[in-house]
Amino acid sequence: MKTKGLALFILAISQLMMALDYTIIFVAMPSLGEELGFSANHLQWVVSAYSLAFGGFLFIGGRLSDLLGRRRMFIIAMALFGLGSLLGGLSESQLMLIIARGLQGLGGALLSPATLSLIMSNFEEGAERNRAMGIWSAMGGVGLSLGLLLGGVLTSYIGWEATFFVNVPIALLAIAMAPIVLKESKISSKARSFDVGGTLSVTAGLLLIVYYLIQSPVEGWSSLRTVPYVIAGVILLILFVAIEHRSAAPLISFRLFRNRNLTGAALTAFLFSASFGTLYYFLTLYMQDVLHYSAVQSGFSFLPLTLSAFLGVRLIHILLTKVGAAGTIAAGMGTGAVGFLMLTQLSATGSAWGFIPGIVMIGIGQALVFTTMFIAGSTGIDPKEQGVASALITTGQQIGGAIGLAVIMAIISASLGSNATLETMTAAELNHSIHIAFRVTTAVTLLGIMVAFIALKQNKTANKENSMARV
Repeated sequence: MKTKGLALFILAISQLMMALDYTIIFVAMPSLGEELGFSANHLQWVVSAYSLAFGGFLFIGGRLSDLLGRRRMFIIAMALFGLGSLLGGLSESQLMLIIARGLQGLGGALLSPATLSLIMSNFEEGAERNRAMGIWSAMGGVGLSLGLLLGGVLTSYIGWEATFFVNVPIALLAIAMAPIVLKESKISSKARSFDVGGTLSVTAGLLLIVYYLIQSPVEGWSSLRTVPYVIAGVILLILFVAIEHRSAAPLISFRLFRNRNLTGAALTAFLFSASFGTLYYFLTLYMQDVLHYSAVQSGFSFLPLTLSAFLGVRLIHILLTKVGAAGTIAAGMGTGAVGFLMLTQLSATGSAWGFIPGIVMIGIGQALVFTTMFIAGSTGIDPKEQGVASALITTGQQIGGAIGLAVIMAIISASLGSNATLETMTAAELNHSIHIAFRVTTAVTLLGIMVAFIALKQNKTANKENSMARV
């Protein structure tokens, strides 16, 4: 039991680190942008390089995890993530920092499916696994909000470099402990084969599409500089589908999509990132560019979000018992919708007290949705396909965040009716744009409620039995 406790600690802390790294950079960006001389357009690549690599390599990460061994891939991925973090903190040029962020994204793409698969193989099915799943996924929901607080403190008192260096000791600890506390698991040698054509086509296709989503708000949605990328990406994904239908050992078995829980979880992950995932960008803009808060003030302003996320985690087992996974996700989306509506009332001359009620509601909803979508998505999946299944959910999450932010920015640009950008707006104009963003996210969360009930219908008795030991 002691070894399993340490195994859960390592897997949970790894999930926390990945979630932290997604948001910790937002508060540090103004400081590192000024020090390294980033322009407004180029600064987005500090975030985009991570998202591009993470979203593009997820499926290959899931398959390699299944084939080469989940523990081995965990160690390799953690080493890449730690190396990227070290290089990021040491960066003295824009190019070096962007490469470091891409390396972190690659490490995350390999790490995410490996951690979930290791939970499946290291914890017995039933109460033990359900509890481990709950804690692992809860760390993701809590880490998203905790990253902003930690980012503000580290940037203000040590420097933006510390937001990278903080990952290094965690990575070293995980690498050292993994061979001792984690059991190896992989597909048997007789079943091992690698779908090279499928891997290359889906990885290249996702990279091109994510690149298009990242660059289009800057270059224009119909620009000749971006459109060829999305066309090529779509063609490659169509080719991928054709290859998979003919492959003897496909990268992704399309029968996985018959599992309504997995499909529903992937759709939920998409909508979760398109709504909750964009909060950090716009609320940081409000704090630093409208209210003119410092990095540390911004970080501490997110403390209520972090604390309410912990509260949300404690409510999960109650809701799962009473209303099941679909009801829990719908409750989380609904709670988030109320919070986003509250944030549409933010004032350009307000204070932190104005947004605290809204982010408390969002924090609770975020924990409910993030945790439950992974629990639901793992239901009924063959252990040898857990890596790919996890990659499917996380791909939905990554693509959803990119599309959500891009669509919101496009709506804001259309509403301005001019060439104004977020960087050139007055505080009042920026505040109005942020209101638009939160109206859009409210609509997305309402769509998430519909998806939960349509795609995640489950046996009520099974929900009760499974939820008793969760979280």
